[in-house]
Amino acid sequence: MFLKLVDISIVSDYYYFCKPVPEIGSQTNYSGGNNMNQPIVVNTLEFQKELQSGVAQASLFERIANLGATGVEVRREYINDFDQELANIKANSQKLNLTVFYSVPDEVFVNGKLNDQLPKYLAEGTKMGITAIKFNTGDYANFHGDLKATLDPIVSTGIQVNVENDQTQVSGTIAPLQNFLQAVKDSQIDLGYVYDLGNWRYVGENEITAAQKLGEFTRYIHLKDVQVTDGKPAVTPLDDGELDWHKVLNILPKDLPIAIEYPSDSDAIVKAGIEKVEAALAD
Repeated sequence: MFLKLVDISIVSDYYYFCKPVPEIGSQTNYSGGNNMNQPIVVNTLEFQKELQSGVAQASLFERIANLGATGVEVRREYINDFDQELANIKANSQKLNLTVFYSVPDEVFVNGKLNDQLPKYLAEGTKMGITAIKFNTGDYANFHGDLKATLDPIVSTGIQVNVENDQTQVSGTIAPLQNFLQAVKDSQIDLGYVYDLGNWRYVGENEITAAQKLGEFTRYIHLKDVQVTDGKPAVTPLDDGELDWHKVLNILPKDLPIAIEYPSDSDAIVKAGIEKVEAALAD
């Protein structure tokens, strides 16, 4: 199915240029600067105001490295000039030895079929030299094909592929995610899960229960705090909300990359978030 959407030579190029990923259930041996050799990642959402004003994400990498992070998560919605910015992201990340993760606000399944935009996103990832890419699940409920035959070409490019719980009932609640991820596991497909701590409050579900049920599939963690006021959740920096993120980390698998992901007003807030994660990992 996938090969009808993309020239086979592109798939071959993926194999040549991309990094290998682990087998299902294994963990990547990431390099990093903290005691556990565990990457602490800064999602560029931390600099939301600057990005909205037109600042290119690659120009933030030196600050991110100087703040103590060993990885950066690039957001596709803030890339404006793809040709130039993808090249700059690769060059700057390699110069600073930052592991690059790629956040794509799109779905694996659209109307019950594989999203035909996925090859394009993977090609972008190749140009940036990314380690992992993240999507949302989408309309898997109406998919009736051969899951392994459909997804194997997507997950065999050398880029680790994951799905995240978003803020929708379709792709952000426990039951459909668990159903999809279990089917992936049963089919021996190398596709994993990004546990996003804050998003559970947006869909009315419990983050502790989610960690317990989805922990076995998790390969990457997004940390943020949330404060609920008059029934409305709002994202905050760590420890400024009501979520017990330490408890969640104790439930989820160890030695996974962890990203902080919330808008910050200053580099000091970003640095404080990194230091809080470092302290938690050292406990």
